Amino acid sequence: MKLGLLQCDHVVTELQSAHGDYPEQFKAVFERAGVNVEWQYFDATQGILPDHIDCCDAYITTGSRFGAYEAIPWLTALQDFLRQLYQADKPFVGICFGHQLMAQVLGGKVEKSAKGWGIGVSFNQIKQPKSWMQPFKPKVDLLVSHQDQVVELPAEIEVLGGSQFCPNYIIQRGKWLGIQGHPEFTKAYSQDLIKLRSEKYSPERVREAEYSMAASVDSERVIQWIAAFIQESLQNP
Repeated sequence: MKLGLLQCDHVVTELQSAHGDYPEQFKAVFERAGVNVEWQYFDATQGILPDHIDCCDAYITTGSRFGAYEAIPWLTALQDFLRQLYQADKPFVGICFGHQLMAQVLGGKVEKSAKGWGIGVSFNQIKQPKSWMQPFKPKVDLLVSHQDQVVELPAEIEVLGGSQFCPNYIIQRGKWLGIQGHPEFTKAYSQDLIKLRSEKYSPERVREAEYSMAASVDSERVIQWIAAFIQESLQNP
């Protein structure tokens, strides 16, 4: 399976030596999950996108500091590319910003949540089990770092999982899957990111995030789900 990673941002310079950039993080978590894939990387922020949608079997987007609703030239080009993917029925998985971008491209709405930042570990329930969710668990707990949320869903979309804080946490429409959490994050990276951005959060939110870090996360399981979702999508033309 050949996956194209559409990179929508870079890990801040101060943290790259210890934690790598997004391509390294995705490659590492796929390896930890025992999922073998061939990667091709595209820096969408530099206007670098695939020459043809069929150069990869499926595509994944990274998180980003930007908002899916921002009028930025590279983001406009990326959205046009995603529309081509959808029209061609090409499998796509949106992570965090990519999850929000998926919803917006399909006609939904994304905005800064009145609930504030989600940081640390988020705790979510699966509302609609799917055949590709193997091995299955009725909950999905992942590291998060987001202020924006999908607040209005596109038509004909399924909400597969969520929480009171983020109801539309996992969404699917056909061969497109969106996940608000970050399976590629490690706890060490998340903790360093929170420290670096501490002025953005309230002391209470930071303390909640620190306590949440004691919980186990489902990163490798979610990667296995993503791989199974893509494989199932490829087998169903």
